[in-house]
Formats: sequence, C-alpha cells, structure tokens
Amino acid sequence: MPVVGLLQLLSRARAGRYGVPAFNVITLEYADAIVTAAEETAAPVILQVSQNAIRYHGGRLEPIAAACRTLAERASVPVALHLDHATTRALCTSALQAGFGSIMFDGSALPDAENVRETASVVAWAHAAGLAVEAEIGIIGGKDGHHEVGAPTEPEDAERFVRETGVDALAVQVGTSHAMTEQTAALDLERIARLRAGVPVPLVLHGSSGVPDTQLAAAVMAGLTKVNIGTRLNVAFTTAVRRRLSAQPDLVDPRPYLAEGREAVSGAAAGLLRTLGAAGRAGDIDPPV
Repeated sequence: MPVVGLLQLLSRARAGRYGVPAFNVITLEYADAIVTAAEETAAPVILQVSQNAIRYHGGRLEPIAAACRTLAERASVPVALHLDHATTRALCTSALQAGFGSIMFDGSALPDAENVRETASVVAWAHAAGLAVEAEIGIIGGKDGHHEVGAPTEPEDAERFVRETGVDALAVQVGTSHAMTEQTAALDLERIARLRAGVPVPLVLHGSSGVPDTQLAAAVMAGLTKVNIGTRLNVAFTTAVRRRLSAQPDLVDPRPYLAEGREAVSGAAAGLLRTLGAAGRAGDIDPPV
C-alpha cells in the first residue's frame, strides 16, 4: 500500500474517537515489528523516527528512513512516516527528501513568543512543500532524564498557538513525561476534554509509555488522537534480549536474541493498537491515489 499522510490517519481517528499510535523506530527490528503488529491487528499506524534516533545512526536519516519507507509500501495496512522532535530546519528538509509526509518541529525549549515565531516559519515552509506539521506547546519533561511534569496546557493558550502558527497537530501537557519506564503517570482527563473542545486540530500525547493502559483508553475517548510510544517498546526489546543472553551467556550470533527482541516489540505494539481502539480500523483509511 502507498505511504499515507499523517492527517489522513488523524482526521479519521479524531472523528471516530480512537487513537493512532506513533511508535518510535530505532532499528530495522523495531520498524519490522511495528508493521507486523499493525497487519496482525488490521490497524493504521505511524512509524516515527526521532532526532535522537537519527543521532544514533550517525546523523544520517536516509538509511533508516529507506527501511521504514519500504516496509510501509509493502504493508497491507495504512502506514504514515513521521519525523519526531526535530529542532532544525535542515533535519526537516532531510525528512522531506526521505519521503516522510509529516514532521514534528519542537520549539518547546524556546520562550513562548519565539516558539510561535519559529513554528509559524516552519509551518509556512512545510505546507508549501506538502508536509504536515506537529508542534508542542509548553514543556513535556523527561528528555533530559528528569521526570517532573511541566505546567499543564491551558485550552486558550493551545487555541492561540494553533491560530498563530497554523500547525496541523498539537502536543499538549496533560500529565506525562518522556522516557518513563513504569506506568505511574496520571492524566488530566477533564483538561483533555476541554482542549479537544477548544482546539481545532488533533491533539498529541507525548510520554505515553508512562501511562496505564486504562488511562490511555480513557484519554483517547476524552479527545487525544495521536499517541507517541517509545520507551515501552525499548523496555520490551531490552527485557527479551537480556533474558535470552542471561540464559545463553555464550551466545555470539545476534540473530536469536534480536529475533526475540523483535517479537517482544511486536507484541507490545499489538497490545497498544488494541488499547487505543486502532485495531480493525485499517479499512477506515482510503489508500492514496
């Protein structure tokens, strides 16, 4: 199936009150596992590559992007390709050249006025190039290893940010932090509902790995649409690899333990696709023409 656009997935999901997970891809094993899970559950899915993952790949996006693009094109379900947490225009340009249909420009570390100005500039460039843009208002912690939850997003601030920047999707702070390895975060469901009522674009949850499944499902019903998942896949992968190497400390062939890591990621992804209500929704999306 041809690669689909982010907004094609999110507009259907927002109308249907289900969530579309955006899974962070680090290696080929992750991308393969995620697409396998989406096919097994008949779900649309987003493969996203973050600025940190690109740094891991020596600063080169194209090799992992080519792998994601090939898997997406061969998938039997709708798959979108998305750049996550980009802080430079150069990286956004690389995503365009690599065949990605959307980017997340992260100006959240900037003062509010500068975030608005820089995001609006990126949006103008991206829309002219045919790219959709996600952005972040406020600060969602955890990127530096500290998990203090930032100030919650106010609906009037979110509405103003969307109006002044023209973004297509917005990441909001409703109680999460990046890189949490335990599901202990508590979401503000009432705030999510108010944000949904006041903001005209799909809402995005970052730091979703730290949220219990029951709250994720409730948050989607309250109004969240795109749900980013990274650390939970890392925990699944690393746990499986560690278990195999502990059982066979003399193992040197990476294929057996990488295969178990891949299978663990696929299982975790399939569970989240079901939790968010995306399972069985692949038919909602018309293939691109």
